[in-house]
Amino acid sequence: MATGRSEYANSPRPRLYLVTPAVEDPRAFGAALSDAFGAADFAALLLRLAPSDERTKINRIKALAPLVQKAEAALILDGHPELVAKSGADGAHLSGIDAFMDAVEQLKPDWIAGAGGFFTRHDAMLAAEKSADYVMLGEPNERGHRQPFDDIVDRVSWWAEVFQVPCVAYAARLEEVAPLAQAGADFIALGDFVFGDPDRVAANVTAAMQQLATTDALA
Repeated sequence: MATGRSEYANSPRPRLYLVTPAVEDPRAFGAALSDAFGAADFAALLLRLAPSDERTKINRIKALAPLVQKAEAALILDGHPELVAKSGADGAHLSGIDAFMDAVEQLKPDWIAGAGGFFTRHDAMLAAEKSADYVMLGEPNERGHRQPFDDIVDRVSWWAEVFQVPCVAYAARLEEVAPLAQAGADFIALGDFVFGDPDRVAANVTAAMQQLATTDALA
């Protein structure tokens, strides 16, 4: 996963960042994941894990890792920085400034340290100053609540104008993809709508790609 803007400076199209639901059975989820990877190129996968003991979580990560590696995407764990080295993941996504500050030195420089879960600009800036590899904006909290979408677009635009640290903008719905791309996001995180219907995973990803294509026409 790129950690700077230069690679994409001449293209208005951000890359995709895939977010999974909480995975309990990696074998059952593998087919849906393969469908998603077959429909588009993804820079990274944010793997959420259902609650369990440490060994079971590691086994789940290792079971899905070959699919992610075949797709040439970075495997990023949602939390669990202590499992990154043990599981062969590429990094961790830390939600909230306290969680990020506690884990960043454990991860850097060998692994990706992503940051998110920020509801103030100040906390996002603190993470950037502490060498976050990216900052995610717009993701819902653990209760499913998020800022109004217009505020998220405004924050993504502000970030793109001011900071070099890449921005991952979280699209909770398909129709959010194009506005977030137009606001200047480096990556678009595709939220739960992708995996909401196991029979439409590829179609949902394809639709997201079509949304991104509209930003090319407007560039």
